[in-house]
Amino acid sequence: MPVNIHSVGEVLTVYLEGEIDHHAAKGMREEIDAAVEFNMPSLLILDFDRVTFMDSSGIGLVMGRYKNLQKSGAKLNLSNLPPNIYKVMKLSGIEKLAKIDKGEN
Repeated sequence: MPVNIHSVGEVLTVYLEGEIDHHAAKGMREEIDAAVEFNMPSLLILDFDRVTFMDSSGIGLVMGRYKNLQKSGAKLNLSNLPPNIYKVMKLSGIEKLAKIDKGEN
């Protein structure tokens, strides 16, 4: 699974990798949700540095995690977005829901 999860204190960082499409997003969602439920973070960081492609399933992935975090009051940050993914996230209005840190690419 192209997801690496690291928990430090109340911060859960998820390093996404490869393509985020309809097929990959389902497994990513399940793995992230299980880690959030287990760790109960106050901040979830989704790191997109190693994502090579993302379709609308990636927006759904982010929106669903945001909605789940709302139940506990946790925050969501998106980090290291490649320029093409940053543009898609910005156009989708995700920046109103999550802090977005643009990558250096």
